[in-house]
Amino acid sequence: MIYLLPILAVLLSFAFVLMVKPKNKEAFKLVLAFSGAFLLALTVFELFPEVYANSDPKTIGLCVMLGILFQIFLEFFSKGAEHGHVHLDTEKTNFPWLLFISLSLHSLLEGIPIEKHQTILYGILVHKVPIAIILSIFFINSKIKLRNAVFFIVLFAIMTPLGSLLAANMPFIQQYYAPITAVVIGVFLHISTVILFESSEGHKFNLRKLVVIIFGIAIAYLL
Repeated sequence: MIYLLPILAVLLSFAFVLMVKPKNKEAFKLVLAFSGAFLLALTVFELFPEVYANSDPKTIGLCVMLGILFQIFLEFFSKGAEHGHVHLDTEKTNFPWLLFISLSLHSLLEGIPIEKHQTILYGILVHKVPIAIILSIFFINSKIKLRNAVFFIVLFAIMTPLGSLLAANMPFIQQYYAPITAVVIGVFLHISTVILFESSEGHKFNLRKLVVIIFGIAIAYLL
């Protein structure tokens, strides 16, 4: 299931957009706020205790910071697609290789901790669905050929399971699991906090978003 569910989440999201053709990405902001809180809480409750338990705290802290920096670097190319923004020209017909490579690296990394922490799978799924929907809306509204969009989505869908597969079978990842997971934690921290900061537009109080954020944290705590 850890290999199948991330693929289904992305493909079903793309199929939903093809059938329903939603125009307004704003409708998914509450889902994004929930996903950011849920992923952040799972990271704090599940991943942080493990990586600090049997490793040098400074090394782990350094790896967390490297993960944050790496995600910032990726976003120069993805334009923030990992947290619900696709700032690309809809008039272009070329395949968005930079977007694809940056999102693939992000997805590959986020699959690594799933191998030992299957509860993280739920956080990844909740994170992937609104992102896949927003990406799909962009592709449907752009002039990129449908076959190229399908190619992008299918490859994007398999990257997280590929990360889990590599974590289960590569001795290098198994040997350095704690520092690599710390890098992934940094990626998660950056993504989730950006989503949460962006969900409070203009720093105005929004009761609905506060409720879904608290709900996301509570569910993560109970898992």
